Amino acid sequence: MGQESGRAYLRLDPLLQGFCSQNSPKAPKGKSAGREKKVIHPYSRKAAQITREVHKQEKKDKLKNEKALRLNLLGEKLQWFQSHLDPQKGRYSKKSACKLIERYLNRFSGELEQIELQNSIKDRQGRRHHSRETVIQQTMARERQQYEGYGLEIPDILNATNLKTFREWDLDLKKLPNIKMRKLCASDAVPKKSKKKKTVLTVDKNLAELELKELGELELNSLGELELQGLGELELKDESSDSDEEMTPVA
Repeated sequence: MGQESGRAYLRLDPLLQGFCSQNSPKAPKGKSAGREKKVIHPYSRKAAQITREVHKQEKKDKLKNEKALRLNLLGEKLQWFQSHLDPQKGRYSKKSACKLIERYLNRFSGELEQIELQNSIKDRQGRRHHSRETVIQQTMARERQQYEGYGLEIPDILNATNLKTFREWDLDLKKLPNIKMRKLCASDAVPKKSKKKKTVLTVDKNLAELELKELGELELNSLGELELQGLGELELKDESSDSDEEMTPVA
């Protein structure tokens, strides 16, 4: 009986060992066994590396936000132009496109009038919507400077194909690369023919002045030559008279 119980214990012993090994916590492996997490020194190389990574990520996030802001502003501009297009026109001339740009530059005039009307009420302390008014004025001044300078960028509505593509745009910012853009400035509103006439007139005027100068120089030269010739003839006559007086014999 004792031998059988001992054999049963031997048979059950591996099962107990396996059960105990499954439920018992395992010892950590590798070099980190028995080590706690170290505190990073603020002046260590590891701290400098972490700081660089943080700055790099912040810079990426800033560029991403700026790009999203530019896309939103561009989307708002294109949406305004699309909503104010003339449905009867297949393409715009430079003069008509400049008229549309003038309307775009003055799009905040109504809002500024409302702000000014609210601030003109008596017994009102301080100016209301001052920050909004300042932003609008700065935006209008910047866009006006661009338009009167190197040009304001707008969708290419001068080309019929590009205008058709712009009309079909569904306001999706991801499709902005499909829209062709071009710059127009205030001088584009003036027809080229009048510019050519002005240049031709100025050239003709300059040519006339040059001709007058040349004629004056020629006249002066001719007068100078005549004077020189007259002086030469007088000198020659004087010399001949002197020689005659010397050759006359004395009686």
